[in-house]
Amino acid sequence: MDEGFMLENAVAEKLYQEYAAPMPIIDYHCHLSPQEIYENKTYRNITEVWLYGDHYKWRAMRAFGIDERFITGDGSDEEKFHAFARTLPAAIGNPLYHWSHLELRRYFGIDAVLNEQTAASIWEQANAKLNGPAFGVRELITKSGVQVICTTDDPADSLEYHLKLKEDASFATKVLPSFRPDKALELNHPGFPAWLAQLGEACGKGIVSYGLLLDALESRVAFFHQAGCRVSDHALSEVPFAPATAEEAAEIFSRAAAGSRVSREDEQRYKTHLLLFLGKLYKAHGWAMQYHINAARNNNTVMFKQLGPDTGYDTMNDSLLAGPLGGLLDALEQQDALSKTILYSLNPRDNHVLGTLIGAFQGEGIPGKIQLGSGWWFNDTKEGMIRQLKALAELGLLGKFVGMLTDSRSFLSYTRHEYFRRILCNLIGTWVENGEYPEDYGQLGALVQDISYNNAKAYFGF
Repeated sequence: MDEGFMLENAVAEKLYQEYAAPMPIIDYHCHLSPQEIYENKTYRNITEVWLYGDHYKWRAMRAFGIDERFITGDGSDEEKFHAFARTLPAAIGNPLYHWSHLELRRYFGIDAVLNEQTAASIWEQANAKLNGPAFGVRELITKSGVQVICTTDDPADSLEYHLKLKEDASFATKVLPSFRPDKALELNHPGFPAWLAQLGEACGKGIVSYGLLLDALESRVAFFHQAGCRVSDHALSEVPFAPATAEEAAEIFSRAAAGSRVSREDEQRYKTHLLLFLGKLYKAHGWAMQYHINAARNNNTVMFKQLGPDTGYDTMNDSLLAGPLGGLLDALEQQDALSKTILYSLNPRDNHVLGTLIGAFQGEGIPGKIQLGSGWWFNDTKEGMIRQLKALAELGLLGKFVGMLTDSRSFLSYTRHEYFRRILCNLIGTWVENGEYPEDYGQLGALVQDISYNNAKAYFGF
């Protein structure tokens, strides 16, 4: 993992070292805590910063046979770290192996390979760094060269810490909210009525009708916009498209708000109407919209009841999306309500479907208005990134891609941008070495810097 790591030819090395590596980072989608950034949280030990909440590592540890006590249970932090150290050598070919060692090197200056034999020494070295000066989350962000962070925020959120950070001149990185109204869409979720009450509190009025829900969401979009939000996000396990009138959506809403479960058909109609309404709001505010599609969540009921969501029991979904997603985008387009949009699917078989679909809705003079999102979650791997990059290059314009994001809860995850940039430069370098593109560093350097940073800066307009 030296300077030439994952760079297989001289063109790739030059592109990475001279053009990609120096570029800042815009992390336009993540799950970091704005409160922890504002308070400049520090960590007692490497387990706290590395293993708490990291379901990527938890899945690997379970596959290795580690008892849950040393993953999410009452084992000590040191025991949990040693359990992960035993697991890591088996992770050959898994990005966890590369990510973990990149993080040890970039943040802690530790070049040793982590395994059971080296765990005790690395535990001591990393903890000494963490307990020393300038190792709060703000310093980690600054060290990583991050200019903008977009967190993931519910419409009912007060945005207290975003507003405090906005006024804090001592921290240069912008920490902005993203609008994630999933709970407004999931009307069959048992917590839907309770969430409506929370939204009502945030707006200062009860949400007793569908019209009042729409008014509340419109007011929260305006509030988020004032706080600096320029991007929304939706988690769609499958894409709905069943057009409905406002009256039909209102009747479906009334039943769900009263605690009744609605049919699948009615759920699809309600979601379609609400997504179209929200799309209009995003377009009116000049926001980018993100659809994260085809994640099947909480598959293991026993462990969901024990640990809750986001604990390593989600999988790829395989719902068909070409028809409903095309219908949804077309309905927005017909109403002049299709904003800049990034489409991600957790299922890599959808890369070419999305790669062709985005081409049907480009326009308005906006470079890359509709984007094929980066390799996400289970595709956040070497081969997953290459598949996404090649699909976009084959079917669209790789040069207008807005690049990488972390989608992470970890303040050490910015090495994923390095990982992505190395893979990008190696892919482009290979094409050049094969004679498929000229060795013109004016063009090549601009391409790499645009994908690494410039395109995102122009696209989102933070």
